[in-house]
Amino acid sequence: MADPKTMLIMPGTKFPVTRMIKRGAQALSGVVVSALVIGTVMIVNGLLSGRGTTMQWFHVWLSFIQRPEILVTMLLTALSTVLFVYWQRDKERGAR
Repeated sequence: MADPKTMLIMPGTKFPVTRMIKRGAQALSGVVVSALVIGTVMIVNGLLSGRGTTMQWFHVWLSFIQRPEILVTMLLTALSTVLFVYWQRDKERGAR
């Protein structure tokens, strides 16, 4: 395995990891946050419109979020965002 080049900080602990693993973990956390935001919006929308119960809207969200094209779109968006931020930060460091 390659030498660790960065630290992945999780609540209460630090892990020495390669940059690729750190970027993958950041992209995955972006996907999870996106899924939770979509779920919150769908459930609140269902409750405010008066159509169905919380569990019905939870199942609607679950069936939506498990579609492969939705998961791939969220993953590509999160991954491209993480890579762009790192690229931009490296360019700013090089300009100094």
